[in-house]
Amino acid sequence: MAHPPLRVGLFVTCLVDLMRPRIGFAALKLLKGAGCEVVVPEGQTCCGQPAYNSGDRRAAQALARKMVREFESCEHVVVPSGSCSGMIRAHYPELLAEFPEERAALDRVVARTRELTDFLVNVAGLTTVPGQFAGTVTYHDSCSGLREMGVKSQPRALLAGVRGLTLKEMATPEYCCGFGGTFAVKYGEISARIADRKCDDVAATQADAVVLGDLGCMLNIEGRILRRGESTRVYHVAEVLAGVEDD
Repeated sequence: MAHPPLRVGLFVTCLVDLMRPRIGFAALKLLKGAGCEVVVPEGQTCCGQPAYNSGDRRAAQALARKMVREFESCEHVVVPSGSCSGMIRAHYPELLAEFPEERAALDRVVARTRELTDFLVNVAGLTTVPGQFAGTVTYHDSCSGLREMGVKSQPRALLAGVRGLTLKEMATPEYCCGFGGTFAVKYGEISARIADRKCDDVAATQADAVVLGDLGCMLNIEGRILRRGESTRVYHVAEVLAGVEDD
């Protein structure tokens, strides 16, 4: 007897929507390829993390409550970002603690939220991906995905299925890239130094590209690589897995 498809709500994230929408389409392609029925609420915007990190609790709460309302009916909530999924899983319970009447819906959304590669591996059981990549990549472990969502082996397991791709680990893949959301704006010089260390680590692998799971980190590393005059490409893991990195 065939099992019904997993019903998934895709939280695209505001940064992906504004800066690199093809990541969202790549995530959608992967989820559909895994046999999921995907819903993308049209009114979705931001998880509230920028406001939260800046100390604007009221704005963060408004956005968090909006997100919960939009996704509370979804069987699963999948996010192509360790940072945004980490905001939901690790910080929403405290952020929205003063709204006890909404606790049941909040608990459902928090419990059902997964980072994209974690969902594909541990829930959907995806073993085959459509992407192909002729070259070597190195993988950067974004801070929130690693420490708040436990994302480490999942993207590597999926990348192992990409035809033509060779993964070469950098010396310190878990070292921060220097983005840290508003940290990169408030402490630009420190952020740049941290990013340089990350870029040195990437360059030492001589990989054709660096791959990662958070667009904020991706833009930070990509920008620093370009300022250094280097040619290493930078991709979100969903782009490589789905085969849309050069579309």
